[in-house]
Amino acid sequence: MTTDVLNPSTGTVLTSVPSLDEGETDAAIERARRAFPAWRSMAPGDRARLLRRFAAVVDEHLEELADLEVRNAGHTIGNARWEAGNVRDVLNYYAGAPERLIGKQIPVAGGLDVTFHEPLGVVGIIVPWNFPMPIAGWGFAPALAAGNTVVLKPAELTPLTAIRLGELALEAAIPADVFQIVPGKGSVVGRRFVTHPAVRKVCFTGSTDVGKSIMAGCADQVKRVTLELGGKSANIVFADADLAKAAASAPSAVFDNAGQDCCARSRLLVQESVYDKFLSLLEPAVRAFRVQDPADPAAEMGPLISAAHRQTVASYVDGADVGFVGNAPEGAGWWFPPTVLLAHGPDDRHWREEVFGPVLSVLPFKDEEDAVRLANDTEYGLSGSLWTRDLGRALRVSRAVETGALSVNSHSSVRYWTPFGGMKQSGLGRELGPDALLGFTDVKNVFLAMGD
Repeated sequence: MTTDVLNPSTGTVLTSVPSLDEGETDAAIERARRAFPAWRSMAPGDRARLLRRFAAVVDEHLEELADLEVRNAGHTIGNARWEAGNVRDVLNYYAGAPERLIGKQIPVAGGLDVTFHEPLGVVGIIVPWNFPMPIAGWGFAPALAAGNTVVLKPAELTPLTAIRLGELALEAAIPADVFQIVPGKGSVVGRRFVTHPAVRKVCFTGSTDVGKSIMAGCADQVKRVTLELGGKSANIVFADADLAKAAASAPSAVFDNAGQDCCARSRLLVQESVYDKFLSLLEPAVRAFRVQDPADPAAEMGPLISAAHRQTVASYVDGADVGFVGNAPEGAGWWFPPTVLLAHGPDDRHWREEVFGPVLSVLPFKDEEDAVRLANDTEYGLSGSLWTRDLGRALRVSRAVETGALSVNSHSSVRYWTPFGGMKQSGLGRELGPDALLGFTDVKNVFLAMGD
């Protein structure tokens, strides 16, 4: 069986890829299980050298990978180049980890007590369609560095860069079956990652509802799980902020990747004393946001991923109070204009639910306490931003807002050398940073008794 892969900018078929059935998925998992002992026992320095070689091969193919993502996911070429480079950088970062996976010596009476970080075995990684390359790398790089083997299921809509990364891994001399790409349906391949006893951990990025079902399925085997789920992040602008800078940056904070980003600051909270002034600064920035052919280096936003998703996004705008709208191409492809909606209260559907499109909801707030209350009035807690010149307020609000990653006077949330993950129903566990490797290991304690 095969699946057609479409170009969201044109709606045309790019190619077809295999869609594996349960038996083929089981065979891939079995190959990974058999490859695990040799990969686990490889000298840490040798494993590190292979990961650095993998990074170098990715670097040699950055433009090819970026071009694939432009055509398959509709990402702007600027974003796609960054994403391919992120895979390279994450591989290089975790290439330093095998030789630094250090345990502890714990003082005890009568002997020596030491801990080891042992790899889990086969790790199943389920990648979403919104950021196919970087999110894949955030999973497979630390998993491989810790000595695990990996089976990776790309999203059905966007499998092309993952498949190519699997080929580049072999070109870099990563041993066969250590890192396998397993394309197919989530209900087949993804479900088998959850139910197969040889898969000892599942990493999933996607919707909260699907994440809950994966977590429940993994519980049956006490299987480790990392979840990066939905978001409805707040962008909080206080009256004392640099309003011009905050307004100029707000569009990219939510419209980047056409709003198809769990970290999108899709709830804009503006202190009521500067609400009207801020909207007057925001409108020209939204109208100037460049939505065009993603292969054009000047493009700031491309299309939505599919016709069905465009319908879903449009349903949030129908009947809402539209403040102003940007521009988007007409004709072929799944284009949608940047849209600003005026919320009349926190119960508005577009304010509460994750739209996952280029739709920004705006609501005024009274004071610091009110801003924190509104920001936390959600089941999500992934990312966010706040704007103020008051250092004390910045620290107070940063601690009070229930979110895993927050930026002050900026919209930066994800760096590969710092931890990333969500609170509440936005996820479980942390990716990236120096400690992510430990999530792919079990701690073993060994006591050696001293002889008489």
